[in-house]
Order: sequence, then C-alpha cells, then structure tokens
Amino acid sequence: MKNLIIVESPAKARTITNFLNKDYKVVASKGHIRDLPKSTFGIAIDEKTGDLIPKYSIPRDANPTVKELKKLAKEAETVYIATDEDREGEAIGYHIAKAIGKEPTELPRIVFHEITKSAILHAIENPRKVDMHSVDAQQTRRMLDRIVGYKLSPLLASKIQRGLSAGRVQSSTLKLVVDKEREIKAFKPEEYWSIEALFEKNITANIHNYNGLKIEKLTIKTKEDANEIVTAAKSESFIVTSIEKTKRKTKTPPPFMTSTLQQAASTQLGFSPKKTMMIAQKLYEGVKTDQGTMGVITYMRTDSMNLAKEAVDAARDYIKTNFGEKYLPKRAKNYVTKSKGAQEAHEAIRPTMINFDGKIAAKYLASDELKLYRLIYNRFLACQTTEAEMESQSILFKGDKCTFKASGRKLLFDGFYKATGHTDKDKLLPNLTKGQTVTLDEIKQEQHFTEPPARYNEASLIKKLESLGIGRPSTYAPTITILQTRKYIELEKKRIHPTEVAFTVIEMLEKHFPEIVDSGFTANMEEALDEIAEGKTSWQTTLKAFYAPFIQKIEEGKKNIKSLKVAIPTGEKCPKCTSELLLRKGKYGEFIACSNFPKCKYTKNIDGTEIEGPEETDEICEKCGSAMVIKNSKRGKFLACSAYPKCKNAKSLEPPKELKISCPECGGKLQERQGKRGKFFGCANYPKCKFIANNEPVDKKCPKCNYIMGIKKLKAGNFYICFKCKHKIEA
Repeated sequence: MKNLIIVESPAKARTITNFLNKDYKVVASKGHIRDLPKSTFGIAIDEKTGDLIPKYSIPRDANPTVKELKKLAKEAETVYIATDEDREGEAIGYHIAKAIGKEPTELPRIVFHEITKSAILHAIENPRKVDMHSVDAQQTRRMLDRIVGYKLSPLLASKIQRGLSAGRVQSSTLKLVVDKEREIKAFKPEEYWSIEALFEKNITANIHNYNGLKIEKLTIKTKEDANEIVTAAKSESFIVTSIEKTKRKTKTPPPFMTSTLQQAASTQLGFSPKKTMMIAQKLYEGVKTDQGTMGVITYMRTDSMNLAKEAVDAARDYIKTNFGEKYLPKRAKNYVTKSKGAQEAHEAIRPTMINFDGKIAAKYLASDELKLYRLIYNRFLACQTTEAEMESQSILFKGDKCTFKASGRKLLFDGFYKATGHTDKDKLLPNLTKGQTVTLDEIKQEQHFTEPPARYNEASLIKKLESLGIGRPSTYAPTITILQTRKYIELEKKRIHPTEVAFTVIEMLEKHFPEIVDSGFTANMEEALDEIAEGKTSWQTTLKAFYAPFIQKIEEGKKNIKSLKVAIPTGEKCPKCTSELLLRKGKYGEFIACSNFPKCKYTKNIDGTEIEGPEETDEICEKCGSAMVIKNSKRGKFLACSAYPKCKNAKSLEPPKELKISCPECGGKLQERQGKRGKFFGCANYPKCKFIANNEPVDKKCPKCNYIMGIKKLKAGNFYICFKCKHKIEA
C-alpha cells in the first residue's frame, strides 16, 4: 500500500475504493475521533494569557479505530485527508492527523463535492493543505456550545427541572417557537364578511367595489354591512365593463441548498429534516447505479447555489434532447445565495449524473431514496429550463352601486413545469363582450373570522432560522431533533407546539441571559465565526469576549435567580409527618411529595397510590458490606446498595442468562446482561476478563482470523461479524 486515504464514513470509503487501484487504501474514521470529553468541562483557562484551551480526548469507542489508523499510516508512503469540505469536515481531518501523530498542515488534503470517479481522481491530482482558519472557526463553535451547554444547563436544572438543557442555537430557536405561541394566545379574532355572486354561464365573482369604494378582505365588518350590499346587488342589472387578459412569466426555481431541500421534502414528501438528511447522506456517499456504486448527488450540507459549468452544460444538453429547443434558455442560468451569512460549501445540491434520471433510478433506489432523488433531479433540470408562461383573466360586472370581479387563469407554456410537474388546473372564463348585459343568478354572503398566525412546521421554522442567520445548514435538523428530545416542543399534525416547561425556560433566559435567546446575538456570533474562517478575527478574541461576562452571569444566577420549580400546595397532610403535601414535577411527570423532604421522603402518584420505596433484602453488598435493596427503573426492578450514593454497586435482580459458548479470551461463561444502553454480552469473570460485545456471540469462527463471531440482526437481513477483525458474512 503506497497511499492511505482517510474519510469519515465507511459507506464513502467503500464507494471511493471502487474508483481507485491497489496503490490506494481507503478507510473511515467513523466521524469524530477526537472531541471534548463528555464527563468534564474540557476547557482550561491559561492563567497568564486568559486563553481558553480545549482539552481534547479520544472517546473509548474510537480507540480501536485510532489504533488501526496509526498502523496503516505508518505503512503508507502518503496519507491523504479526504473529509467533507466544510468546517466540520476540516476539523475532523485536523483531529485525525493529530490522533495518528501527524502534523495536520503537512498532510495532503483532498476535497470533492461529489463522489464520482472523475471527481476523486481530480481531487487526488490537486491536493491542498488543511485550512486552519476553518478548523479554528469550528473549534470556536464547539467551545462556545460547550460553555453554554455545560454551564447554563445545570443552572436550568437546579432552578426549574431536572433534565433541561440550553444551547446557543437551541435556545434562540426555542424562543422563536415560544414567541409564536405568545402571538397566538394574544390574538383576538376580527369578524368580516365575504360576498360572492353567480352570474349566467356559471361565472363566480366576488364583490370588488361598492359605492365607488374598493372592497378589501376585511372591509365588510358586520352582517348589517353585508346585508346592505346584497340587497343593493339584487335590485341591480349588470353589464360587462372590463375584460382583461395579461400574460406573466413564472421564474424558474433555484437549485436546492440544505434549507430549501429540507423545506421541499417536508411539504412535498412529508419527510422530517432528520430523515431528509439521512437519505441525502446515502445518496451522496454511494448507492447502486447502472454504472456501479457511486454518489448520485453532490454534498448535501451547503448554503451555496453555485453550479459547476460541466453540470449545467450536461443539463442543457439533456433539456434540448428530451424536452426540445423551446425549453432551453439562450443562456445558462446562474443563481445567487440570499441566505444570511452563506459560506459553507461551494456548490448547490444536484445530481452527479444527468443520465441517471428518474426512470433508471427507479430500478436501483429504495422507495424513499427515489422520492428524494427525483425531487433533487427535477429541481436541477427545472433551474436550467425556460420560465413558465401564464395568462391571467379578469372580468368586471358593474351595476349602479356594486361591481363584481371574476378571475381566471390559463397555462400558456409549461416551461420548467415540464421537469417538476404542474398540478394546478386551468380556470377559464367564458367568452363575453364588453358592454354585454349579464344576469345575476345567485348571491350569497358568508361570515368569517380572522385566523391567528400559523404555528411553525419544521419547514417554516428552518426557513425562519435561515432568514435570521441562526445556525448553519448542518445545524437545522439536529436543533429541531434536540428540542423534541428534551421535551421542549411537540409535533401535533406536523405543527410545532411548545410545552409548558419551554415557556418557563425562555422566561428565565429572557430575564437573566437575554443574549442566549436573542436571534440577533446568535446571528452576529455566526458572522464572527465566518470572520474567523476567513482569517479576519482571532478565535481566542471571540471566545474571551464571550466567556468572562457569561460566567459572571452564571455565578450571579446561582445566587440570585429564584427557584421556578413547580411545587403547588395540595391542601393535604403527609400521613407520615403531617407536613403539607405538594404537587411537584419530576423527570417522569407529576407526583405528590412531602414538603418536609429530605427528612420525610413520602411520595405518591397523582391517582393516590403510594410510590414504593426501596424493598429491603437479606443480601449483603460485596463492595461495602451494606444491605442490598430492590429498586425500580425504566427497565424494571434491580438490586442496589442501600449506601448509595457512597456505594454505587448495582446488579440485576435475576441471574444473568448464560450462553452455551465460552469466552474467547479466558474460557469463562458468557452472559447476557442489561446496561444503560440496553442488552449486551460479557464474560462472567469480569473484571478480571473484560470481553464485551453488543452482538450475540455464536458458535462460529471467522474464516480470516479464526476468532469468535457474533450475529447482527437487521430488517434487511442478518449477518455474522467477527469481534476482532470485523469481517462480515451473510447469515
């Protein structure tokens, strides 16, 4: 092996391997292999300079990957960093280099926006260096988010409710949702009336003018006003006073970038942003095609609308051949990004192969993959097609006091609709002549009330975030997901509703940490990150300007912010100590507890049933000698030491299930166990033997290294995987 290419994703590695000869080995880092530690703050302050120093570590589950990368890097003549070309990818590449003991700026860095053979070969021929300005920008973002999350979240938990979190982008996004709900609650509906007439030949028209005054939507306020107009209209005769036909062109839609793709997939396909990005990731990294496995779309995290000249030329050739000359503009169309602070990648989302159209793709792609691919493919073709042309029609019917207006439309030329499709039907008006008398057949009035502003759906919230410059393409979907996970928002009929705790959190942040929920502040911080990426600003200057005043507010908040925890008196007395019982909110919902806690620990459910405390047993803790008790958890009952939290010994109430095969490391019994993350398999001789596996070990040896294998069960089918060399075999 002469050359080692390191990417993030195994799927990407497999696809790129298909394009290269045996001189190249492509491996995956499987995402970040170096990060701030989960268990500690991970940021130190230099006493002399005041600089904020990140304390990166390699997560335990990444150690095998790092070990393998180090080994391969030593054997290779050249090591290429080939992570995604955005700040996150640049930072991943930087950390890969550091983890394998290389200087990041000394390794060749290759970039590409599509995973095709020509793009990969071109990238290898034109390497560059790791962009340290982009690394600094990502590093600043990561540290800012750590500072806010690690310092502010515990304050929220202590003052409001356990399990709460705050974030720089997350909290300003939540404020948008809460503010929208406040608008809805404050909204007062207004009454108005509409008046519709039916003339001969089934022509429907709306009131347009009365007594010389133009009638707008909210002009007719009361039933009396409506009755006056209807009465007048019934006594009048009408003539055609105006017939207008105007032509207008509908502009071609621009190609997709991340935000607009997520919006279109939500409204047209019903996909959540998270689902959209997962499917797009697969389409980018490589799927089966008529030309082998390759990426069929360009990089999907982008806020650019630039298009490669070669791709545009291919689209124009396709349009001319398949649609005809009249659908081809004289010149190729260029689009400019309007989103605030656009900067990430360098090209819009488009198909990589124009000949891999919807019909061919249907033979290779799964159902949801095909839906999203067609959306992207058709939009790309549409952006290079001619404009559509419509004819708007209007007829005015005038009486003595009342004038009614009928409107129609007709599609004259479908233009880009040839690619995207057009579902609106023509609404044609009959042929009439100016001065012609028409008969009023029917007139009706209808009461309406103005509607409150609509709640955000996922698509409209992303559009709002983009317009305000909050976050970046890579953050939209994760931000909405974390708000759902933290129970700050709920989706009802695809509309976003804030929960009760969201109001409490935002009210506290607005009062004590207004900058955290201020969209302007968040957007300005994004601009500061842009300046770091461009080399215009020092990343330490940005961090220090934020850190000192923020930490001061945190310390003041610990002392001065009053507890907002829900504790409502119930009027009942505690049966154990006669203190007052309070309604409280906990991690798993509402419950009733004694106000004399922690001296008295009496609790009961809302329905009145007492919440059982730990059940005593005769078993003794082997670690400290205290009695073991039975406790409840989400996964059921378990044994725990009564001396908790001094002693944290815990184990399953039932003896672990033993497997029929022996431990490959020491020959002991293998057992099925339950942990925080679910079921796993381990050796009975733990902690002396630390063999552990997520997949169930089976009596099958790996044909490559003769080590024991496990079975992995998936919907698509089962396969065996070696615990040592990771070799896979279909089951």
